[in-house]
Amino acid sequence: MTKILVIGASRGIGLETVRCALEAGLEVRAFSRHADKIALQDPKLEKLAGDALEAGDIERALSGVDVVIQVLGAPHNLETVVSGTHLFSDATRVLIDSMEGNGPKRLICVTGLGAGDSRMHLKGMYRLMFTLALARMYDDKDVQERMVRNSSLDWTIVRPGLLTDGRATGVYQVLEKSDDWRAASIRRADVGLFLVDEALKGNYRGKTPVIIG
Repeated sequence: MTKILVIGASRGIGLETVRCALEAGLEVRAFSRHADKIALQDPKLEKLAGDALEAGDIERALSGVDVVIQVLGAPHNLETVVSGTHLFSDATRVLIDSMEGNGPKRLICVTGLGAGDSRMHLKGMYRLMFTLALARMYDDKDVQERMVRNSSLDWTIVRPGLLTDGRATGVYQVLEKSDDWRAASIRRADVGLFLVDEALKGNYRGKTPVIIG
């Protein structure tokens, strides 16, 4: 049976991914600094508290898992809007080094629409909002994506559109071709469904799909 490690599991997409994986009958290790606050209870769920920037914590989290789903979040405040962050690249460097050294080789990394070569496909009002509020933070996601691409890992980079709350619908679009990339909303729970499906099937290995509702 596939065992999944979700890094950043206590909220948002990470929490929804844990929920979806458990509903699919998978074993899940939920890694977060606040793992003890995860309200889910299941015999197949292991909650592991740790820091994604600490190599020792990451090496402990990687033990015995088959697939890693990395869902990192950084505070969205005035400081990150103006100065950006190094969280995504720093944590990804730690993770890749540990996985390449003596860990599982399958990595599914969640970034977002606007990261890497998807930024040029942003248009209109969304492009303006992105430039004003997210561009500096996404500069570090660009670095994160390059690290993943240049690694020896079996990777998929997933770029969700505008995130919303609500129950999973099971209806979403996977835009693989860059000509099709566009801004649209998607529920965090549907992103979780896609990530679990990709962990099981690996249809987008070595690819950077955009997913929207």
